[in-house]
Amino acid sequence: MQNKRLLSLDILRGITVAGMILVNNGWGLSFDMLGHCKWNGMTPCDLVFPFFLFIMGISCYLSLVKSEFKPTSKVIRRIIKRTVLLFAIGLFINWFDHAIEGDLLCFGHLRIWAVMQRIALCYGIVSLFALFCNHKYTVPVIIGLLAVYAAILVFGNGYVYDADVNILARVDRSLFGIDHLYQKSPVDPEGLVGTISSVAHTLLGFYCGKLIREKETIEQKMIALFVVGTVCVIGGYLLTYGLPLNKRIWSPSFVLVSCGLATLLQAVLMYVIDLSGSKLFTIHYSLLTFFRVFGVNALALYVSSELLAIILGNIGVSEVVYGWIHAIVSPLKLASLTYALYFVLLNFAIGYVLYRKKIYIKL
Repeated sequence: MQNKRLLSLDILRGITVAGMILVNNGWGLSFDMLGHCKWNGMTPCDLVFPFFLFIMGISCYLSLVKSEFKPTSKVIRRIIKRTVLLFAIGLFINWFDHAIEGDLLCFGHLRIWAVMQRIALCYGIVSLFALFCNHKYTVPVIIGLLAVYAAILVFGNGYVYDADVNILARVDRSLFGIDHLYQKSPVDPEGLVGTISSVAHTLLGFYCGKLIREKETIEQKMIALFVVGTVCVIGGYLLTYGLPLNKRIWSPSFVLVSCGLATLLQAVLMYVIDLSGSKLFTIHYSLLTFFRVFGVNALALYVSSELLAIILGNIGVSEVVYGWIHAIVSPLKLASLTYALYFVLLNFAIGYVLYRKKIYIKL
């Protein structure tokens, strides 16, 4: 059982990626739960990216354990290559958004940070930690990183909604310039300093990957994850009394609560999918296949969804499709949700072709 691939991991990854595509592609006025909190607080939408970083941490452990965490030149080159590739893809998406409108030389105001760039940094740092550090220090490192970041927020006005005062915004502006940052919030939600807590976040996934690998039976894996998830959620909510939940700054409480919820969901999926056996898989085969399609080509489908949204939006297809939907579905929020679901299905169709042909794109 220890070396058997867990279907539930693919399903959780697929649920997360489908959720990322859903919340990113509403059209017009969306339901509140499908939008990010402006500042303090948390909506279901705020969980999808954190869930992905958590799952990536699990995957880092399960992938690198195959090479026994030996820092060979081959493994290090692969990590560096993938880190650079992911970061470059993120920059390309940001550039493409301008280029398709004719602004090919947009480098003076090209946003440096975004989702893929944060994924790249967290992947690279956690992977190198896995190779060069003793894994018994994983939890102390997580606590240390969150403590340091909490101090930065407390003493650097990290919770102040003002770019002139907030230390996260001030660092990004000083290093990269305002033109290269996210413009719809005083703090770039994927900015440099916030990477500290995001690395701790990914390391929590790494630690859970260690538990999944080391525990012999599904029951033992589930219990271990349930304990970790419960501790994280309770600890995170206790922290909110001094450090409120805030995705924009990736607060320590947000790390613990979102990781805890992801851990608990993984434990539930293990019970429902991996432990319940083939009978339940047969009953829910279509639903599991739907999410597995997204899970096995997670990053590839996320990137394709971003590029497809840019293309369809700029050539007018998105507006036309939304018009057709709105003609049938009158309430604006429901029409927006329907459009988002259509877009998820469109990307599922792309992923299903790859899935049927057993093509797995590893970015």
